[in-house]
Amino acid sequence: MIKVNMHDAKTHLSAYVARLREGEAIVLCRRNTPVAEIRLLPKRPASRRPIGLAAGTFSVSPRFFEPLPEEVVRGFRGESG
Repeated sequence: MIKVNMHDAKTHLSAYVARLREGEAIVLCRRNTPVAEIRLLPKRPASRRPIGLAAGTFSVSPRFFEPLPEEVVRGFRGESG
C-alpha cells in the first residue's frame, strides 16, 4: 500500500496507475492524513455467463403464477386493511 499526498498524486498520476496494475493500493492523503483509497477495478470475465445454468435443478409451481390475494396487493400499495 502506497501513501501519497494529493499534489504528488496529481503530478505523477500515470506512474501511480501503473503501480495499481501491479496489484498495489494507493492511499490518498491531504497533509499526511488519509482521505481516500484507490484500488484497481476487478477484471470482468472474458466470456458471458450462459443462460440456463440451473436448468432442471428446481421447478416452479403453477401456483407461483396465480394472482396474489387482494390484501397482499393492498399491502404493496401501502393501503391498510
